[in-house]
Amino acid sequence: MVETLFRRIAGLAWVAAVLACLCAAVAQGQEKELDTPYVPTPQAVVDRMLDMAQVKASDMVIDLGSGDGRIMITAAKRHGARGFGVEIDPRLVKRSNEEAKRVGVAERVKFLQQDLFNTDFHEAAVLALYLLPDVNIALRPKILAELRPGTRVVSHDYGMGEWRPDARETVPAPDKTVGTRKESVVYLWIVPARIEGEWIFELSSGGKTRRTRLVLKQRYQFVSGSVELTGQGDVQVSDGRLRGDEVRLVLPPGALDRGPVELIGRVTGDSLNGTVRRGEREVANWSARRKG
Repeated sequence: MVETLFRRIAGLAWVAAVLACLCAAVAQGQEKELDTPYVPTPQAVVDRMLDMAQVKASDMVIDLGSGDGRIMITAAKRHGARGFGVEIDPRLVKRSNEEAKRVGVAERVKFLQQDLFNTDFHEAAVLALYLLPDVNIALRPKILAELRPGTRVVSHDYGMGEWRPDARETVPAPDKTVGTRKESVVYLWIVPARIEGEWIFELSSGGKTRRTRLVLKQRYQFVSGSVELTGQGDVQVSDGRLRGDEVRLVLPPGALDRGPVELIGRVTGDSLNGTVRRGEREVANWSARRKG
């Protein structure tokens, strides 16, 4: 019986040792994952990102994948902005919050440890990214659905797939650690309003108003479509472009004038309002309301 008892104790000790080894292996694996070097954005690139996004003191800036916090901290120090950064590595979050406190901007910025896909960023006026291309593309539907028209989205090095940027710049980014000079690319998008669909279009000139049908198609910030004009049928809209809630459409020669004319306007919910321009002159007013 004593021998059996010793065997049981020895067996339990062996199991405990195996479990301890497994736990240690898991812990080491987690530590190794957290020790994977992150790639900080060079300060010159940070400065250009914020300048391209035209960050100002009234802006709410949100940085997804905030790393050591330098984008948010610079936004607060240089531009007076407020906001927060999201980072999954708890040590970087701790370091970022400590640095924000050290430089005196902790009242305006904070850093959170959480999954960026579960982050509510709909209040952002500026969204900053330094993420891999597949992550940018996975975020794209959420960005377009939740951010207000006119929100600026700025990214270091990686684009948004088929959503073409509104601006793109190559920025010198010296690497002081190895003494080489590298280049980074900064992308800027302006979240466009959604105007695809059928509209009731009104054109006012010389005290008269004409009402007709306007149909618009949209692919991100690019717009095409047609407007129905008496005696001409459907006239194609060309070179349509959105910049936030600002819209520009071009009608060809002969539609409203001998030459091409521009419809310049602004989107407000289900309404469009603007002016018709021939060159630099405003020659009429136009408006539209979404049908239905």
